[in-house]
Amino acid sequence: MPEINRDGVNIYYEVHGDGPPLLLTHGYSSTSAMWHGQIDALAKDHTLILWDMRGHGQSDYPDDASAYSEDLTVGDMAAILDGVGAKRAIIGGLSLGGYMSLAFYRAHPERARALLIIDTGPGFRKDDAREAWNARALATADRLDREGLEVLKAATRERATASHRNARGLALAARGMLTQRDARVMELLPEVKVPSLIVVGADDTLFLAASDYMVAKIPGAQKVVIPAAGHAVNIDQPQAFVDAVVPFLKNLPA
Repeated sequence: MPEINRDGVNIYYEVHGDGPPLLLTHGYSSTSAMWHGQIDALAKDHTLILWDMRGHGQSDYPDDASAYSEDLTVGDMAAILDGVGAKRAIIGGLSLGGYMSLAFYRAHPERARALLIIDTGPGFRKDDAREAWNARALATADRLDREGLEVLKAATRERATASHRNARGLALAARGMLTQRDARVMELLPEVKVPSLIVVGADDTLFLAASDYMVAKIPGAQKVVIPAAGHAVNIDQPQAFVDAVVPFLKNLPA
């Protein structure tokens, strides 16, 4: 499978199918494998591009903390699109991957044909809420440093089964990519000018209000709540997820 080299950091990606490009980004401490159950459905009419964020899966795990950030992640996404020759793509992701998809749109609005935002929040306007989020992310990083990859075995299904080379990269990714520093992404929402689908599991209680907020703020956004699904909605209810996403993709303007 192909890789791109970003200033000495190799980023793994894989390409399936043919058609309009669709880039999907996994959640924190998961990998591109979390989408493997949807390859047949989504690659049928699209060039489906899956990838592993730095510090995850089959990508590199740099030791330098400065190698992990929102801006570098967005740059990785743009470089992958360049690598496959895609000027524009449908940009989507779950949880941290959804947040990074919004961040990508903020940096490169001309490259996004549509947004697919899954079990995601747009960040925090209030400093105290952001600080509480960041404290949880930093605590996760500290646990990974202390206990290693064993930490993930008690996590949600897509994270417990994810394959990572070491815990150090995940800890650095939590500190540099999962933490948030401002409300730039949240403030972007009213300016989104592409078709947007918000998908959330009915049991994903931490992200229900965030999903409502994004639908209210993004002009013309659609929302699908999938019953009997938690945070990894595409794994908990794979057919319902496909049934929600495929009509949205088919109805996009050419």
